[in-house]
Amino acid sequence: MRPMSTPSRARARARHALAPAAALALCAALAACGQGKGGDDKPGGAGRPGRTAPASPSASSPSAPSASAAPTLPAGPGGAAPVFSHGARDGRKRVALTFDADMTADQGPRAARGERFDNPGLIAALRDLKVPATVFMTGRWAEQYPDEARSIGADPLFEVANHSYSHHAFTTPCYGLPTVPRGTARADVERAFAAFRTAGVEHVVPYFRFPGGCHDDATLRETGPAKVTAVQWDVVSGDAFAKRAEPVAAQVLSQVKPGSVVVMHCTRSAAPTTEEAVKRIVPELRARGYEFVRVSDLIGPPGA
Repeated sequence: MRPMSTPSRARARARHALAPAAALALCAALAACGQGKGGDDKPGGAGRPGRTAPASPSASSPSAPSASAAPTLPAGPGGAAPVFSHGARDGRKRVALTFDADMTADQGPRAARGERFDNPGLIAALRDLKVPATVFMTGRWAEQYPDEARSIGADPLFEVANHSYSHHAFTTPCYGLPTVPRGTARADVERAFAAFRTAGVEHVVPYFRFPGGCHDDATLRETGPAKVTAVQWDVVSGDAFAKRAEPVAAQVLSQVKPGSVVVMHCTRSAAPTTEEAVKRIVPELRARGYEFVRVSDLIGPPGA
């Protein structure tokens, strides 16, 4: 697969210069211990800047369940998947917390030995705090934790989005992640949606987050037929492998702007401090006048 161009890498590094060293080591570290978590707390790869074009009704496809009427962005050139990184900077203090529920296709043995890739305490905290959120779930995670996946999907606070089936990279280089073969991107996305259906997950929205955030024009064209909007972020939480919650909360609080999309994780083994960080972030942002919304609320048409 063709590597990202030097200018693309430079733009990605510049956009996310605040990402902590621990987060930047995330993909390589887990790849070394079983090709695990791929560093979604990382720069957005070779992707495009966030777009805030007027939304259009989501189209049904073999991938995106037609039951959800969540808004999407118009397709890009040649039918490529559009990219969304943040909402409108219109002064309305709205922020979307997003949580990547990561598990790769080959981590079953680690789960069987007791390693936890879920985080029920985090979901309980979001419910206690009444915080809407978007959970980007891999198909493998839904297979490992079907009861939790169904519970999240059935809760009106949450919406479930697609984070691939295998959590392998869709382009390379991507922080040491193994890469899906060229030409199979759409199939991987659709396999994740199929896993959600098998698990009985409701409120699935037609949004997709690339593992590691890594993508290029070719992968956007490949995923376009799945009728998904690719969702990136503009705030890096730094929760991956963090040992203390305070720096995570401080990093989020220092970066949030109106319309921000915050990337965090719903994986205890890789992000054990996220629950405590959320308990610090939420009251402070509310004190600043922020409203918590789902990604679909930010993508919605102006004035929604």
